Amino acid sequence: MTNRRSFIANVAGLAAASYLPNVFAQAAAPASTEATFARVQRTKTLRIGAVRGAAPYYNKDLATGEWGGFMIDFAKSLAASLNVKLDITETTWGNSVLDLQTRKIDIFFGMNPTPARREVIGFSEPLFLNAFTVVSKKEFKTWADLNKPEVKIAVDIGSSHDQMITRVCPNATIVRLEKADDATLALQTGRVDAQVLVWLLSLNILKKNPSLGKMYVPMPLEATSTNIGVPKEDDKAWVEAINKWIVAERHAGKIKPTVLGNLQKFSGVKPEDVPPQIPL
Repeated sequence: MTNRRSFIANVAGLAAASYLPNVFAQAAAPASTEATFARVQRTKTLRIGAVRGAAPYYNKDLATGEWGGFMIDFAKSLAASLNVKLDITETTWGNSVLDLQTRKIDIFFGMNPTPARREVIGFSEPLFLNAFTVVSKKEFKTWADLNKPEVKIAVDIGSSHDQMITRVCPNATIVRLEKADDATLALQTGRVDAQVLVWLLSLNILKKNPSLGKMYVPMPLEATSTNIGVPKEDDKAWVEAINKWIVAERHAGKIKPTVLGNLQKFSGVKPEDVPPQIPL
């Protein structure tokens, strides 16, 4: 099981990203112009990127070297639907875009389609939505309840949490700190009234430290999408195949249990801990 700091760093890295500069434009040209879907079919191999220590998204067992996590489970399902084998390459959140640009990998699960990223890589339809929530001792039923100068809200600076609350609650007192850990500490010590986090992260920190309060899902629902990154190319066969698989997974009801099963396995969060209004 990852510790709280590791989980926070990795989930915040996944949820944030829209503030990052576009550093991808100088990537080396791909070695091949073969369309991705054609290459996958020809080689019978699906090459994916995976991030070490990013459970429940990705997790590499140090003893066996085996990969797990719900993004790995999704990748296995996609590979099985295409009748190809899975080839896993270790990468980082930061390097995954470059790996797609240079065709080192065919796909990366768990990426937010920011404008900067859309300039250099392609994206699937949303795999699932990552709803924004509030951790606090006081109940906040709506975002309007937080949109007051006397309400102090902690966020990790520049993250998607920061961007969302700045847009939705411009009248609130927003305390911007370097890391999500720092924002959680501010909540714990009473410097702020609430912390904004995506629901996966909220449930995880509350499992570790229930004294922080409870997780609330203010209405109307605010969420960021979790998509699948692919190489940017004129041939749309690859992204169309992925989108078709997403539709099939959703219709079969597999998205939610895959996410929640790994969340319980790696973080101890039970399915019943997830409020019914959280979309998956």
